[in-house]
Amino acid sequence: MAMKMLEAGGLPILTDGLRRADASNPNGYYEFERVKELDKAGDAAWLADARGKAVKIISFLLTYLPESYDYQVVFMRRDLGEVVSSQNKMLDAREEDRGAGDERTIALYAQHLEQVERFLRQRACFSTLMVDYAEVLADPAGQAARINRFAGGRLDVDRMVAVAEPALYRNRRGAS
Repeated sequence: MAMKMLEAGGLPILTDGLRRADASNPNGYYEFERVKELDKAGDAAWLADARGKAVKIISFLLTYLPESYDYQVVFMRRDLGEVVSSQNKMLDAREEDRGAGDERTIALYAQHLEQVERFLRQRACFSTLMVDYAEVLADPAGQAARINRFAGGRLDVDRMVAVAEPALYRNRRGAS
């Protein structure tokens, strides 16, 4: 949702379009495959071309970004129970194993997020805006305005608000 909002607001997006929309994510994934090589000491030359663009990077890979650039990170947080529920539904649809139990997975995710947030606070090359997924859906105008201020105030907030889709909030706590 954050990538779609940034794109609607007028920020150029770096994506390769390889991973298509599906039932789990009908608006698409906004991924750029070369990002997945960050932890493998792979090619990071693409970062120079990413300047001024939004790039989706999962939390695990943020720690592999070189300190030779400055980064503005819009970090989308979501209730971890909801994240696990969403992932379980995707895995079930693909008939894949869920792995560790839900409570163990939630605990591991929570520990990981604490480490990543500490990392982001300790590195001068990162400025970070924490955004809560449920708050974006509850107050899209207020949250879009926050994101716009963080991004330098040049985004179209009304267009950002228009893409926040409460109907896609299908795995909220207490929902079946």
